[in-house]
Amino acid sequence: MTDTPSASRATLSPAVRTRQLTSALIVAVGAAGALAGAWYFQLVVGLAPCPLCLEQRVPYYIGVPIALIAMVCVAGGKAGLARVALGLAGALMALSAFLAIYHAGIEWGFWVGPTACSGTGPAVGGGNLLEGLQQARVVRCDEAPWRLFGLSLAGYNAFIGSALTVVAMWGAAARD
Repeated sequence: MTDTPSASRATLSPAVRTRQLTSALIVAVGAAGALAGAWYFQLVVGLAPCPLCLEQRVPYYIGVPIALIAMVCVAGGKAGLARVALGLAGALMALSAFLAIYHAGIEWGFWVGPTACSGTGPAVGGGNLLEGLQQARVVRCDEAPWRLFGLSLAGYNAFIGSALTVVAMWGAAARD
């Protein structure tokens, strides 16, 4: 009598298993690395994130555990569940890339960003309110505080998110 998990593991080819495991590992480590880089620039370098920067992190926060779940599924011989998890991780990485492209476009002036963190903002008046607004520091979404080779952090995130999307989908497409 054969054990069902062993039988399903035996039917999963080593090539598919390796491809899914590799892609899940790359996505988990790459997304965690992107978050670590964002936290480094925030906490060590002192670049405060704007609202769009914070939104770009959300798919990574969700994508890392999903990529780890995909690894557990591969280890358990559940290639179908691993494909689903990798597809979901890929969709999340694509969302992060989309948000990063949107943000980078705002920084380059290709389109207008949210009024909460772009442009001049709403006109307000009043005694203490005006004083409070003058002292408040609003992190702008339309100004890149740091660039390397002409790309801002949002630009680099667009590349990272796009690359992780390709890797996740490559693993999700693996079949026996």
